[in-house]
Amino acid sequence: MTQVVTALYDSYDSAVSAVNALEDAGIPHSDISIVSNNADDRYRRDDRTKTAEDAGKGAGIGAAVGGVGGLLTGLGLMAIPGVGPVIAAGWLAATAAGAATGAVVGGAAGGLVGGLTKEGVPEEEANFYAEGVRRGGTLVSARVDDARAPATREILQRYKAVDPRLRGAAYRESGWTSFDENAPVYSADQIAAERSRYLQ
Repeated sequence: MTQVVTALYDSYDSAVSAVNALEDAGIPHSDISIVSNNADDRYRRDDRTKTAEDAGKGAGIGAAVGGVGGLLTGLGLMAIPGVGPVIAAGWLAATAAGAATGAVVGGAAGGLVGGLTKEGVPEEEANFYAEGVRRGGTLVSARVDDARAPATREILQRYKAVDPRLRGAAYRESGWTSFDENAPVYSADQIAAERSRYLQ
């Protein structure tokens, strides 16, 4: 059986290091996803890739990044309901792109929450991860067989992953209960404040 191992990062660079380590460990980039908030416009439209164009049409991003150079060469710009602008690549991004364009397959819930729960991530965790991206974070997810899950978790933790229990408690203290795709998207200033709260 396969399972999804996921981690949230405050730092995009940490997430990129984790993706590279997963690929170095032999996990195919077709089984890895990265989704990073881009509300601060750190990636410009000039940097659009073929992946972004395909995502805008509702095509599968996972298929679009199958070229040489790994997952990160296929990063594209897109928008996810409730999160706003992101850079993304991989199977999870394809699900979120489908939700944004109405191309959700099989009647499944779309967006980040739907994409994660469809792969077996508990709904409470999926809501936390989507909220983390909404607040400026970067999500890395890998689909692996059960035997590889512990090593995959260790790789993801090696790069300063957010502790979901502690961060979720901080979110709840501010009144948050679950991800709401109809909530206002965080502004660049709100993202900066959120990142400064956690990045040291």
